[in-house]
Amino acid sequence: MGYGTALKGGSAAGAGGLPGTRWVLGLACAAQFMVVLDVSVVNVALPSIGSALGFAPTELPWVVNAYGLAFAGLLLLGGRLADVLGHRRAFLLGLALFSAASLAGGLAGAPGALIAARAVQGAGAALLAPATLTVLTGTFPEGPARTRALAVWTAVGVAGGAAGNLIGGALTEYLSWRWILLVNVPIGVGGVLLGTRLLPAGRGEARKPRLDIPGAVLATAGIAVLTYGLAQAESRGWGDAVTVGAAVAGLLLLMGFVGVEARVARAPLVPLGLLRARSVGVGNLILLLTGACLIPMWYFLSLYMQQVLHYSPLRTAVGFLPHTLVTMAVGARLAPQLMRYAGPRTLIVTSAVVSAAGFWWQSRITPDSAYVDGILGPAIVISVGSGLLLTPVTTAVTSGVDPAHAGAASGLMNTTKQVGGALGLAALSTVAASHAPGIQALTAAYARAFQTIAVVLAAVAVVALALPRRGDATS
Repeated sequence: MGYGTALKGGSAAGAGGLPGTRWVLGLACAAQFMVVLDVSVVNVALPSIGSALGFAPTELPWVVNAYGLAFAGLLLLGGRLADVLGHRRAFLLGLALFSAASLAGGLAGAPGALIAARAVQGAGAALLAPATLTVLTGTFPEGPARTRALAVWTAVGVAGGAAGNLIGGALTEYLSWRWILLVNVPIGVGGVLLGTRLLPAGRGEARKPRLDIPGAVLATAGIAVLTYGLAQAESRGWGDAVTVGAAVAGLLLLMGFVGVEARVARAPLVPLGLLRARSVGVGNLILLLTGACLIPMWYFLSLYMQQVLHYSPLRTAVGFLPHTLVTMAVGARLAPQLMRYAGPRTLIVTSAVVSAAGFWWQSRITPDSAYVDGILGPAIVISVGSGLLLTPVTTAVTSGVDPAHAGAASGLMNTTKQVGGALGLAALSTVAASHAPGIQALTAAYARAFQTIAVVLAAVAVVALALPRRGDATS
């Protein structure tokens, strides 16, 4: 199917209802913002959390990793549940679980309780994230309306990731670290109440649930174990037995998952036929590579600002505002307009090249760089490129997908992006490893990471040439 093929069964559900599709879009975007926000919102608060609850230094990273592992590991199952339960039930259940876990985490009195709450939060996010996209693809038919909706959804997701440090820093400094989790509770309760009124009953709700349990176990375990192995690479090294063992075990489990999906499962978690469409298969490869570049950017740039330029956490968070504002403006406003003329493939190639140029500029940093030439200038170029990149990629991987597989396609897309981020961070941390002392060596290490990102994004431009042209029936 081509990019312009109408989504089978798609409708403008809610267009004539109360209060309409704009409210549905707002609800889906608010939920997506929460999910992405909580990936990074705890970073600035970690020292306060450690002191308050008595975390050992080796335990503290699990406040972050518990959420990330559960999120990445359960995304495919979450996408499948969105198909089986219907997007309404999946959305409400995911949002309720996420909010309840946020309450438990905000009230936690011991390290184990907080880590467990973060893991349950990740599970709720894994169900909620695919449901937000399925809500949009079920509400807006293919064409300009869906493109605009996906552009806003994408921009809000980017803003959530970028705003995590800023919101976490402000809440921790002026209230308490507990509010970085408790703030989700009233938003989540309001979202559940609105969702029961706004979202129409999905087609999946009348269906007898059929889940691919072996595939779900293999995919969840494989992604979680692989992500765990990658997370250990920075501290233990790539040659460590734990790192290698976990990575190999994760890959074997994922190979088993592919075998089950291809030969055993009657209701596959991810129908492999989805990947036969070039727009879906190539689009997910682009998402993997893009996630490996854009997600780690926040990590390395934050360290550069704090360790080299000696910014405070709050000043560092404010320093990221240009990334957030430019990406949102370009992604929500400019990308949909350009897609009317250029089509996804042309826009992806162009924006990947622009992003690569921005990261190459970013790699020119020195210990004496001023904010304007060391952060702001590269930020504008990077944000223009990434803002133009994410919307057409999202459009490509969701175009022409049968409604019965919309949740699976969404879960696959989100999983690909998250796994790409974990893989990219582990690999780039090795590239940026520096054993020499001093600010010069540290700056050179971060510069290598940005140079590597630039090269990978240039490769994304080449890969994108394999996408079908607009209107190509072979997509």
